[in-house]
Amino acid sequence: MNKLTLFRLLCSFWIIFALSGCGYDDIQSDDENVNATWAEVLNQYQRRADLVPNLVASVKGYATHESEVFAQIAEARAKIGGLPNMQQAPQDEQSIKQFQQAQASMSSALSRLLVVNEKYPDLKSDQLYTNLMVQLEGTENRIAVARHRYVQAVQTYNTRIRTFPNNLTASWKGYKPKLTFQPENIESISTAPKIDFSTPSTAK
Repeated sequence: MNKLTLFRLLCSFWIIFALSGCGYDDIQSDDENVNATWAEVLNQYQRRADLVPNLVASVKGYATHESEVFAQIAEARAKIGGLPNMQQAPQDEQSIKQFQQAQASMSSALSRLLVVNEKYPDLKSDQLYTNLMVQLEGTENRIAVARHRYVQAVQTYNTRIRTFPNNLTASWKGYKPKLTFQPENIESISTAPKIDFSTPSTAK
């Protein structure tokens, strides 16, 4: 091997090595942002879950015969309670699908519970119930914001690790694409229950 060939070979190795380090700080920062935004998603869903027991208790005081609705909420809570530990952003499709389905079940159950207040005008004037509804509405809005930020963070991260020369760094350091919410579940899981505090008019 002559000196020129050796020089070219060494240059090639140096270029590959240099490129493989390109964007490492940005990739690491994006990866941390994905996990941070995912943690906020979990935090807001947990906040909603914490409101449910008191909400159900306040409704039961007026709507003792709505056993089907209460059973649906209990089932949704059981699904959420059975979710695996997901402190880090989901790494497999089954985990995020299971998470989506559990949260969508709770959204559906809460929507049914909110319909109950139309049957019981006295419930809507209960101060505890009203306060819980205000908290729930705020939480649902924060859930939507947190989900949106997570989706954006994943898109930014995935785009970065697939773009040359960052893809060399990602491959070298073991960074893999992140998963986000599936299109078919986005609407059901992110649609906040509609909360109406108006008092039904009395028939004359």
